[in-house]
Amino acid sequence: MATHEISLTVNGEDREFDVESGTLLVHALRDQLGYTGPNVGCESTVCGACTVRLDGDSVKSCTVLAVQADGSEVTTVSGLADGDDLHPLQESFRDEHALQCGYCTPGMLMSSLSLLEREPDPDREEIREGIEGNLCRCTGYEPIVDAVEAAAGEMRGGTDAASEEGE
Repeated sequence: MATHEISLTVNGEDREFDVESGTLLVHALRDQLGYTGPNVGCESTVCGACTVRLDGDSVKSCTVLAVQADGSEVTTVSGLADGDDLHPLQESFRDEHALQCGYCTPGMLMSSLSLLEREPDPDREEIREGIEGNLCRCTGYEPIVDAVEAAAGEMRGGTDAASEEGE
């Protein structure tokens, strides 16, 4: 199989490396570059565990060939935190117990971030629609919806529904 030299900016770091033509982005990130945040789940777009941001859009990295991403900016779940400071979504997933085994968490976080960038004040149904395509076998989804709702409030400056009710 032919190989190609590609370049990616992953979590702010410029990377150049060779990939075979048929290498999926998820495998290039994990196996060649060591970014283990995107998980390999179904490899058929069903589970969402491999979701990353590609040039600002959430994509299932099992559907993108690495060569298709050449020259792109990729953000994995590990790119959300700023050093030891967690992103508000990461904090809310922890605080709301929105993770159990953690396998779906990277994809849920990346999809949730895209949702909150499109809709900073989503209702619970919009949150459910925003994480659609990400499967979780542990939480029952309610803690995930709670976490996204809490993070939305935090990201808007602390004006979530709970703080508004107390006013």
